[in-house]
Amino acid sequence: MPGFVLLVRPRGDGDDEPGVGFTVSKKVGNAVTRNRIKRRFRELARAALRESGIAGADHVLIGRPGGNDIAFAELGEHLDSALKRAAKKLAAKAL
Repeated sequence: MPGFVLLVRPRGDGDDEPGVGFTVSKKVGNAVTRNRIKRRFRELARAALRESGIAGADHVLIGRPGGNDIAFAELGEHLDSALKRAAKKLAAKAL
């Protein structure tokens, strides 16, 4: 995805609550830029992970340069798409 990278890893601890983490490196921009991206990620995660998150897995959103330039609604669509692809990959590994 152009604004972020999504990593998903099953925990295997029996807890169905999806975990979430955020990281934005200094390569992305100054502190104001990084904090704005993280705030946007937190709001996206609140909405999307409850509905589309993979139960019992940790989700990490890694910010990429230009993430602030993308409209919030578009970032939400990208996250939904990334979560669907991650779910398919995890389902394929389970077989």
